[in-house]
Amino acid sequence: MKFGAVPIDETEGAIVAHAVGAKGRVLKKGHVLTAVDVAELKAAGIETVVVARLEGDDVGEDAAALAIARAIAGPGIELGRAFTGRCNLFTGARGLVRVGPERLDRLNLVDEAVTVATLAPYAVAEPGQMVATVKIIPFALPRATLDRALAAVDSAAGPLVAVASFAPRAVGLVLTRLPGTKAKVLDGTRAAVQARLDGLGCRLAAERSCDHAPPAIAEAFAALEAAGCDLILAYGAAAITDRRDVIPAAVEAFGGIIVHMGMPVDPGNLLLLARRGAVPILGLPGCARSPKLNGFDWVLQRIVAGLEVTGADIMRMGAGGLLMETAQRGLARAATSPAAAPASRPRVAAIVLAAGQSRRMGPVNKLLVDVDGKPMVAHAVDAALRAGADPIVVVTGHQDQTVRQALGGRAVIFVHNPDHAQGLATSLARGIAALPDDTAAAIVCLGDMPLVTHDIIEKMIFALNPIEGRSIVVPVYQGKRGNPVLWDRQFFDAMRGLAGDVGARHLIGKHEDKVVEVACGDDAVLTDFDTPDALARLGRAAS
Repeated sequence: MKFGAVPIDETEGAIVAHAVGAKGRVLKKGHVLTAVDVAELKAAGIETVVVARLEGDDVGEDAAALAIARAIAGPGIELGRAFTGRCNLFTGARGLVRVGPERLDRLNLVDEAVTVATLAPYAVAEPGQMVATVKIIPFALPRATLDRALAAVDSAAGPLVAVASFAPRAVGLVLTRLPGTKAKVLDGTRAAVQARLDGLGCRLAAERSCDHAPPAIAEAFAALEAAGCDLILAYGAAAITDRRDVIPAAVEAFGGIIVHMGMPVDPGNLLLLARRGAVPILGLPGCARSPKLNGFDWVLQRIVAGLEVTGADIMRMGAGGLLMETAQRGLARAATSPAAAPASRPRVAAIVLAAGQSRRMGPVNKLLVDVDGKPMVAHAVDAALRAGADPIVVVTGHQDQTVRQALGGRAVIFVHNPDHAQGLATSLARGIAALPDDTAAAIVCLGDMPLVTHDIIEKMIFALNPIEGRSIVVPVYQGKRGNPVLWDRQFFDAMRGLAGDVGARHLIGKHEDKVVEVACGDDAVLTDFDTPDALARLGRAAS
C-alpha cells in the first residue's frame, strides 16, 4: 500500500487519509475520491491530498476485518458489518463468553496492523452485546499478512470466540438445619439462591429442608433427583471445611463422587463440586447468602451454560478471583446499576414520512401507486423492517386512513400529523416525539423513495458510532448526498423544533464534523418520484 501526499490530479480512486474539505463538504478519512470530489477540491485551491492507494496484493481494511471476524466467530456469535476497518462480534443470546487467550495472543502478535479485543473469558454477555471487535489499523493488509493472521486463528482447534448460551435447568435446593437454626436464615438463603437462578433463566423446581446429618441430606438428594432436578444445590447450616465433612459424606452416601473441594476465589473458598451421574451437586459456601458476586456464581454460570467444570478449571480461577475487592455483584439484572449495564447494539428506529399531499401528482396520491405489486410507501416500510429498525414510526397526514390500509398487517406505529400541510418539519417532529425513550438513533425515510433497499439502511446503521464522531450518517452516490439520513439521538431536540418544509438538512451543514458518508452503488438514494413523468419512468424501468 502506498501512503502519502499526492498531487490532486493523481488522487481519483485513492483513499483519503485525513479529512479534507471543499464547498462546505468534509471528505472524511476512508472516503474514496471520485472525479467529482477531485474537481471540487481543485476548485477550492487544494493542490495535494494525503491518501492511501492499494497495491496489487493488498486486501482492503473492511474485507480483511470481515475475514478475520468470520474466522474467529463460533457458536452464539453474530457478525456486524465491516466499516472503517472494524468488524464487531455480538451475542445472539445470553450466555458466557468463551475465548482462547493463548490463540488470541498469537493472532495479535502476527502484525501490529491486526488487532482483536474481546470481553474477558467467561464474562456474562447479554443478547446483542458486543463481545469482540476486529480492527485493522491501516487502510489495507498485504495478502500475506492476512494469511498469517488466519493461520494463527487455527480454526481446526475450534472457535476462538464463542458464547455458550444459558439453558434453563430444573434446580433442587437442600437447606440443612442445626438446633437453633432460625427460619429467617433459611428464608434469606432461599431468596438469594432464587434470585441467582432467576438471573440465569432457571427455576427452583423443588426444595427440601432437613437435619444437618449425612443420612438426612442423602435422603433429600434422592428426593430431588426423583423430582426431576438436573442440578442440586446444598446449603449447610455449617460450612464445609473438609472432604470428609457432613455434606461430602452425604454425597457419597447418595452414590455421588466428589470432584473438587475448595477454590482460589474469595469470597467462595469453601465450595464443593460433586456429581452423581449427569447431575452436578454444589455444596454452597456461606457467601451464597449474599447477593455479591462470589465463586459460587462462576461455577453456577458455567454449569447452566452447559460447560463441563473440572477440578482443574476451578483451580485456574485464581487470577481475578479476589472478588472481595471488587464492586461487582452476582445478581446482574436485579442489582447492577444502570451505569454498569453492558454496551449493546444501539436501538435504531425508523421514521417513515408519509403525510404529504402529492400536489405535483395532481389527483393521485403517489404513496399509494402500485410499484412492483405493492404501494410505493410499502417499499420504504419493508426496507426498514428488513434492516431491523425498531420501532418503525409511520407519520401520516393526507389520506390518513388509506395510507394505513395500504400498510395493513405490518408491525409499525402510526402517528397522524394534522398539521402536515404546514410542511415536512411538522411530520418529522411528530415522528421524533413518538420514539421510545431508549431510542439511540433514528433513520428518517421518505415514503416516495421505493428504490432504497434494506441493504443501504443496514450499511448506514452499522456506520453509526457517536463515540468515534459518526453521529449523522448520509448516503452518497457519486459525490451527491441523498436520503434517508440517520440521526443520533443528540439531535432529537433540535429536530423537534424545526419548522417549514426543509426538514433537518441545515443541521447536517451545522454539524459537518459529525457526518459520515456511506457510498452507494446506484442512485436509489437520490431518486424520489413526485411527478407523473417520474412515475412513468419508474414503470418503464420496472417492466
